[in-house]
Amino acid sequence: MKITGLSLLALVVVLAVAFFSYAPGKIERMRNRIEPAELPEVTADTQRLHDSLQVVDMHSDTLMWDRDLLDRGDRGHMDLPRLEDGNVALQVFSSVSKSPKGQNYDSNPTDAGDNITLLAIAQLQPFRTWGSLLERSLYHAEKLRSAADESDGALRLIRSRADLDRLIADRVDGEQVTGALFSVEGLHNLEGDIDNLDKLYDAGMRMAGFTHFFDNEVAGSMHGEDKGGLTDLGREVFAEMEERGIVVDIAHASHEAVAEMLDLATKPVVLSHGGVQATCDVNRNLTDEEVRGVAATGGVVGVGYWDAAVCDLTVDAVVDAIDHVVEIAGVETAALGSDYDGATTVGWDTTHLAAITQELVDRGYDDTEIAAIMGGNTLRVLRAVLPAE
Repeated sequence: MKITGLSLLALVVVLAVAFFSYAPGKIERMRNRIEPAELPEVTADTQRLHDSLQVVDMHSDTLMWDRDLLDRGDRGHMDLPRLEDGNVALQVFSSVSKSPKGQNYDSNPTDAGDNITLLAIAQLQPFRTWGSLLERSLYHAEKLRSAADESDGALRLIRSRADLDRLIADRVDGEQVTGALFSVEGLHNLEGDIDNLDKLYDAGMRMAGFTHFFDNEVAGSMHGEDKGGLTDLGREVFAEMEERGIVVDIAHASHEAVAEMLDLATKPVVLSHGGVQATCDVNRNLTDEEVRGVAATGGVVGVGYWDAAVCDLTVDAVVDAIDHVVEIAGVETAALGSDYDGATTVGWDTTHLAAITQELVDRGYDDTEIAAIMGGNTLRVLRAVLPAE
C-alpha cells in the first residue's frame, strides 16, 4: 500500500488528536487515585451536625488538571458537585506551576526538568503557559474565575473579608453556594520579580506557599538541595504579603525558612496541607515546636489525607494528627488541608467528609470543637488576614 504525503499527514493528525484527547485524562487517573478506605458509619445525628458546619479545605490542586470544575468528574478527588455533597463552604484552589522530574521528599535540584511543562503541552494550554511559571498561575486563576462566572452563582470567588462574610451569611440563610479562594504553591512563579506579586494579587491570589519541591528565589524548600532560609527577596515578599492581606503558607518550606517566617509574622500563618512528625515522621511534616509556633501567630495546621501526611489512608490517621495538634497547641490550631488532586492517593473523595466529623464525634469532641476544626478556625484566620474589601 502506497502512503502519500497527504495520507501520512492525515495519520499524524489523527494520532495527535487521539493523544491530546486521551493522554491528559489517563495521566490524571494514574496520579490522582482513590484506594477506598473503611470509613466509619455516619449516624443521622452526625450527618445533621456535618450539614450544619462551614467546612473549609485549605488545599487542592484541581486547577492543574484538564477537567471542568462544574461537572461531576469520573476521576480525581473533587469538583463542585462533590464539594456540595461534602458540604464544603470554602475550598482553597492552589496553582502548581512547577514540579521537578524525579520529584521526591528528600532532595530536588532547582534546575531539574519540569513535569508541568509537559502537562501544559499535553493539555493544549495557551502557548504563553509553556515557558512561563507566572503565566501558568495566571491561567489557573482564569480557569477558576471562568468556572465561577459560569456557575450561576453556585461557585463564588473569595478575595476579601466582605466576600467571605457574604458567603457565610448566604449559606446560613440556606443558599447552596461554595466559596473558592485562589492560592499558589511556590513563589517561583514570581520569576524573581516582586512586581509580579501585583499580577498575581490582581488575579485573585490570597494565599501563597513560598516553596514547593525545590529551593527558589524567595526561600529554601524542605525538599531542596540547600534547604536554606528566606532570601532578601523572600523577606521583602513576606512583608508585602502581610501588607496586602495574602495568607502566608509555610507548606514545603525548609525548617530554617519556617522559623524565619514564624519569627517575622505579625498576622496568622498557616500550614495549608501536611501533617505532624509526632504521628507521621516524614520530613515535610511539622515538629511540635513548629506547630506551637504556628499557634503563636494565631494560625492553623491543615491536616492532609494522603499517606505522606498521616502515614496511612484512614480517617483514624487523619484524626490522630488532629488530636496531636489539639493536645500541644489547642483546638483552635487544628484544620483541614486535603491536598486533593495533588497527584496523591487518598482513601475517600470530598463527598465523604462527614466521615471525619463522625470520627471526631466518636473521640469525644463536642459540637463547638468540631465546628472549629472542620472550618471555623480557618475562617477566623482568613478574617484576620484578608483585605476588608
